[in-house]
Amino acid sequence: MSRGGLTGTRIRERRMVLGLRQAEVARDVGISPSYLNLIEHNRRRIGGKLLVDLARKLDVEASILTEGAEAALLEALREASAGPAGAKVETQQVEEFAGRFPGWAQLLADRHRRVGELEQIVEVLSDRMTHDPFLSASLHEVLSTVTAIRSTAAILAETEDIDRDWQARFHRNLRDDSRRLAEGAQALVGYLDDGAGEAGRQTSPQEEVEALLKSQGYHLQELEGDGGDIDGLIAQSGEITSSPGQELARQYLERYRNDARILPLDAFAEAVADLNMDPGRLAQRFGTDAGTVFRRMATLPEEMCPVPVGLVACDGSGTLTFRKPVAGFGLPRFGAACPLWPLYQALTRPMTPIRAVVEQAGQPPERFLTYALCQPVLNGAFGGPQVLEAAMLILPGPPDSEAGVQPIGTSCRICPRRECPARREPSILADGL
Repeated sequence: MSRGGLTGTRIRERRMVLGLRQAEVARDVGISPSYLNLIEHNRRRIGGKLLVDLARKLDVEASILTEGAEAALLEALREASAGPAGAKVETQQVEEFAGRFPGWAQLLADRHRRVGELEQIVEVLSDRMTHDPFLSASLHEVLSTVTAIRSTAAILAETEDIDRDWQARFHRNLRDDSRRLAEGAQALVGYLDDGAGEAGRQTSPQEEVEALLKSQGYHLQELEGDGGDIDGLIAQSGEITSSPGQELARQYLERYRNDARILPLDAFAEAVADLNMDPGRLAQRFGTDAGTVFRRMATLPEEMCPVPVGLVACDGSGTLTFRKPVAGFGLPRFGAACPLWPLYQALTRPMTPIRAVVEQAGQPPERFLTYALCQPVLNGAFGGPQVLEAAMLILPGPPDSEAGVQPIGTSCRICPRRECPARREPSILADGL
């Protein structure tokens, strides 16, 4: 049913909320009760002065009567309707539901939003519990300390005649191990609490670099053009705290500065708009490779980029070496990503460009346009071992695509697609898509 066709329903619901009689409202706006009855049952169109008079009588904006619930509420309800497969939802009546029962509609939208937030927290914590090296080491330390305490306690309990010096030594060990256990457990709980959000705490040099880039919006104005003090930028950063992090940041920033020289900011941003963000045509115009174009598109400031851009890169082992997220496209913080990503398809076919529309599992599933390419990296002698690097550009995709859409996930552990042929392990999510 159209928006206009529900105007009468909204008038009736608003009148009943205010406790007004139909005859009273009709009299005050200068029409008969029978005509108002036809309007309220959507049998007569309404507009102009009569609509304004009714809105004034009902103490509401006329646009609320004609347009109904807010667009955000309707969109949230439509997202909620795309939930577990097999659920029978009357999506054609979502606007009528929001108009007749705004309180219930808002409650449902809020609950759906909260469920989404909790699912994201579960995904992050599950990913960390499985792959986080710091968490693994911390748990090992806690278990080792518990074992030491148990062994010492067993000796004291089972040995009747212990020399006083040895007894005092065992007591000291119990005290020291107990203190170490308490400190380790407290640090572990604090680490998990800090990591409930997306940012968490940086546990590797790569995460330090990504935190630096995120704080700058992935665009480093200091390195645009021919200048830029890389060492000074690293020294001033609060995110880079380790020597390996400094070395990795220096490598990335030097590459960033070189990309900026090849593709000057203003000229490149203008070309991005002219060529409809096509990385192949951009590479051809500037006489460079697609990988450089990928990286440069991911570093454009928001005001110069028509749509949000995401980027992921991996080495020959498939390990993610760079992550710039885009809303709706989940990127694992630890461990391996979905093997069906075009990124990994490109890794098996070096120098073969791949363009694909993908749909990542979610509620509702979201589509993205991806470009992927794998290129050799010449870091040494020409005849040395082949080192490969693959990158995948991620752009918001069209809701309807004529080409085939590839279903993908984030990683197997948190992907609800049960029938995926590339699944490595069962998902912790109960409902399949």
